[in-house]
Amino acid sequence: MFENEQKVFEEKIHAFCEQNDIPLGELKWLPIPFSGEWGTSTSFFAIAAAEAKAGKSIGKPVPVRAQEIAEQVKESLGDLPGISHIEAVKGYINLFFSTSQVAARVVDSALEAGVRFGAGQPKNERVMVEFAQPNTHHSFHIGHYRNTILGESLARIVQFAGFETIRASYPGDIGLGVITVLWAYEKFYKGQEPRDIHERGQWLLKIYAEASNLLAEKENETPEEKAQREAYDAERREMYRKWDAGDLYVRTLWLETREWSLEELRDILAMMDVRIDTWFYESEVDEPSKKIVDELIARGIATDERANGGPVIVKIDEKLGLEKERYRTAVILRSDGTSLYLTKDLALAEQKFDELHVDRSIYVVDNRQSLHFQQAFKILELWGFKQAEKCFHLAYGFVSLPEGAMSSRKGRVVLFKEVYDEAIQRVLDVIAEKNPNLPENERVDVAKKVGLGALAYSMLSVDNNKDMIFEINDALSFDGRTGPYIQNAYVRATSILRKAGVDVAKLPPATYDYELTVHEIELIEQMSRLAGVVQQAASEYRPLVVATYVYELANAFHSFYHAVPVLQTESNAVKQARLRLVAAARQVLANAMYLVGINPVEVM
Repeated sequence: MFENEQKVFEEKIHAFCEQNDIPLGELKWLPIPFSGEWGTSTSFFAIAAAEAKAGKSIGKPVPVRAQEIAEQVKESLGDLPGISHIEAVKGYINLFFSTSQVAARVVDSALEAGVRFGAGQPKNERVMVEFAQPNTHHSFHIGHYRNTILGESLARIVQFAGFETIRASYPGDIGLGVITVLWAYEKFYKGQEPRDIHERGQWLLKIYAEASNLLAEKENETPEEKAQREAYDAERREMYRKWDAGDLYVRTLWLETREWSLEELRDILAMMDVRIDTWFYESEVDEPSKKIVDELIARGIATDERANGGPVIVKIDEKLGLEKERYRTAVILRSDGTSLYLTKDLALAEQKFDELHVDRSIYVVDNRQSLHFQQAFKILELWGFKQAEKCFHLAYGFVSLPEGAMSSRKGRVVLFKEVYDEAIQRVLDVIAEKNPNLPENERVDVAKKVGLGALAYSMLSVDNNKDMIFEINDALSFDGRTGPYIQNAYVRATSILRKAGVDVAKLPPATYDYELTVHEIELIEQMSRLAGVVQQAASEYRPLVVATYVYELANAFHSFYHAVPVLQTESNAVKQARLRLVAAARQVLANAMYLVGINPVEVM
C-alpha cells in the first residue's frame, strides 16, 4: 500500500549512505504490526555487518553500529510528506504514516477498484483445482458439499490472487460400488425411477444401501441365505465383467443411470454458483493408465512382478535414494492387469500437464488419501514432470452428525438437498417474524442466499484438516462466527447508504483530517488487509484464512455501526467522509464474501 513512499525513502537513504561511504545493499521493508497506526520498517544490521566485514566498523559491535546508522538516517530524512513520525530503534528505522492519508487512500482505492479491490496482479501460471467429484449412482450428501465448497472457495481465491484458474471435476463413474447399483436397479427396480432430478438421485442412493445389505455377510445366516447372497454377488461381478468387455446392453444402462446422477450434480452445482470448466471421468482414463504402466516399466521406474504372480510396483523410496521409509512401495497395476486409483491419477495428471498445460494441480480429496497423493506426486517427479513439485493435496476431514458418523452403505447420510431446503425454510420463518413487510417475491431469493451463505461458512470456518460435526442450528445463527452474521454487516451498510439518499460515487473524496475514532481506524485496518489475506490464502491453499478474515471485517463493521454516528453527525464533511467509508467497507465485504461463497443481501 505504501510502495511509492518506500521508493522515496529508499532514494533518500541511498543518497545519505553514498555521501557517507556506507555500503548499502538492498533494503527489505516490513509492515509494522498494526497498533492503532500504520507503518513500515527496515533494518540496518546487514549494512553494519558489511562494514565490519570490510574493516570499516570503527571497532563498534554490529548492533551498536546498526543503531548509529539508523539514528543518522533518521536525522537525514527530515520531514517527509505523509509521515506522522520516524523512530530509530535497535538498528531499525520505523516510518509511521499519517492516519488521515492512510484512511483516504484505503477508502478511495476500495471505491475506485470496486470488485477488483484486493485482487492480485496476473501471475504467469495456470492452476487447476479438482473438486466436486462424488461417485455417480449415489446422491450428493453434506460430506460432498464440504468438498465442493472448499474447492470452489479455493478456486475463487487463487483466481482473485491473479492465477489463471481451471475448475475440474473427476467423478468416480465406475467400480464395484457403481456396478452394485446398476445390478440392483436392473434386477429389482428397472422402470420405477422417479422423474424429479433430486428424488431420482436419492433413490439411487437408497438402492445402493439396500443392495449393500443384500450382499453383506450376516451373522448366523442360514445356508439358503448364504447361497442367495453368493448368487447375487456372482451376478453383480458378471455384470462388471460385461461392462469391462464393452457389452452394449450394460454400457447403455450404465450411461443412462450415470446421467441421472450427473443431472442432480449439475443442478446442485448451479445452486451453489459453481461452474466446472473441465469434466474428467474415471472410466475414460482406465485404458490410458495401463499404457503409462508400460512406459514406467520401460524406463526402469516401475518393477513388473506379474511373471511371479505379483503386481507392477514402484519402489518410491529406493528410486528417490531415501534410506528411511517414507513413501513406501506403490502398486500401480494388479497382478490380473487391472488398474487402481493411483494408476488413473497418473494418467489424469499427464493429461492435465501435456494437454491443458497446467502448472499447478490442486486435488481436493478427503484426508484418507494423503499417502495416495504423496505417492502419486513422487511418481510424477520420477517420471520427469516438473509440475510434480507444485501438486498439492488439499485434504479435509469427515463431516459427522450430532448422532454419529454417516454411511452410504447403511443409508445413513444427510443429503445436501434436504439440508438446503430446511435452511431456506428456517430463514423464511425468521423473515416472516422479523421482517414481515418484505415482499413475498423477495423473500425466497433472500432466504436462498442466507441459507447457502450459512452452509458455506459453517464448512469453511473450520480447519479443513479437522473432522467436523455439522449442526444446522449453529450454522443458521445470526450471532457469532456465522454466514448470516457476516451478511448482516452488509445489510447494515446498505441501510445506512439507503437512508442517506445520496449517490456516494458523486461525493467528493474525503480528507479524513478529523480525529478518527478507534472503530473507524480498526475498520480501515481490516479493509486494508484484504490483498495480503488473499495472497496468503492462495499461497497456503487455505480458504480458512479468508473465512477468518471476513468474520473479522464484519465484526469491525458491526462495532463501527454501533459506536460511530454517520447520518446524525453534525459536521457535513465528517458525514460525507463516513458515508464514503461505509460504502467502501460494503464493497470490501462483498469482495471477501464472494471468496467464501457468501452472496450479499440488502435486506434480511
